[in-house]
Amino acid sequence: MSRGYRKNGIPDRWLDYQPVGKRLPGSRFIAFKVPLKLALTRKLASSDVFGPWELLDTVKRDSQELGFIIDLTYTKRYYTPEDVPGSLQYVKIFTAGQEIPSDATILSFKRAVCRFLCENADNDKLIGVHCTHGLNRTGYLICRYLIDVDGLDPPKAIELFNSSRGHAIERQNYLDDLLSGPKRSNEGIEECDLKLVKGNSTHRPADSEANFNNMKERPGVSNDPSRYSQRRKNHCSHPPSRNQSLGLPLPLASGLLPLPGGSGSGLLPPPGGTGLLPSPPFSMTAAPFGFYRWSPPQANYQWRGPLPRAESRAPPPDSMGRSCSSYNQRGSRDNPIPSNQAPRASGQWANDSDTYTYGIPGKWDGPKMRTREEHNHRFYY
Repeated sequence: MSRGYRKNGIPDRWLDYQPVGKRLPGSRFIAFKVPLKLALTRKLASSDVFGPWELLDTVKRDSQELGFIIDLTYTKRYYTPEDVPGSLQYVKIFTAGQEIPSDATILSFKRAVCRFLCENADNDKLIGVHCTHGLNRTGYLICRYLIDVDGLDPPKAIELFNSSRGHAIERQNYLDDLLSGPKRSNEGIEECDLKLVKGNSTHRPADSEANFNNMKERPGVSNDPSRYSQRRKNHCSHPPSRNQSLGLPLPLASGLLPLPGGSGSGLLPPPGGTGLLPSPPFSMTAAPFGFYRWSPPQANYQWRGPLPRAESRAPPPDSMGRSCSSYNQRGSRDNPIPSNQAPRASGQWANDSDTYTYGIPGKWDGPKMRTREEHNHRFYY
């Protein structure tokens, strides 16, 4: 994450400043912080949402009309001309922060202001200027215009801007240059090389319109600066959490829903449907489920063991000691079956086995085989 940005895309300390200031007396300037597009303000509280359409509504609330926006931010990520209402003109002047703007940047700002004033001499439309917070770069260039073009004294220009914006310019290098720095040249101020772009947004976004209809007061129109000054004091030591910024009650923030009537908290409301969630389709006072009862399987469900292998059906060795091939593969007395291999099931094998073979205790020779001498009544040659 780059410096000055939050993870959700909101500029750092953006919520600590008033959205819009007042019109500077004797001029057409009005300063405000950067309006954010809808994709960046979806997760904000409705009272903190401030976009191009909220800017237009705030100015109209003071019986003013905004006609021009000068964007001094050094990025295009906050909003684009597609987010600006179609009734406004827009120009982008890339201005780096925390440093004194160059003479070329100052001249471009003067040219854009002069061109708009010449084209709108018959009306009283305002010129809106903003940087990220609408304070340092914005205040410097507005005061520089008042000093260089209108001939206003530097201390008076700074005081005029601070009182109208609701916040004082914070960068000392900006203040030093305005108070004791040289005036910039106005040569070529009538020759504007910037293209004033018309806004491309013809209607208010759906989410922004819903906020406008549901809010009693539009965001940014509060004239009480104590709300933002107190937030700036508590920014470093006690930053507002996400649950506080969304205005959620404590039970909702902890993952529980309050039950009506002060009967505690839970996940479901009581019967009657008066809670935040609808009543469940089942009765909450129903009897518990019965105990599990086993029942035998049906009669036609019979388990059958695996069939014997075909090689195990071969006849056993005869009395002469000759063995079949399958028996030789399974093992003999000289080469018994390894202990880690179980004997294969066969109907020809006996059920018992001898653990003492030829007087060697503990040596297993496998199951006994039925021979012809022992069971000659079963074999017919």
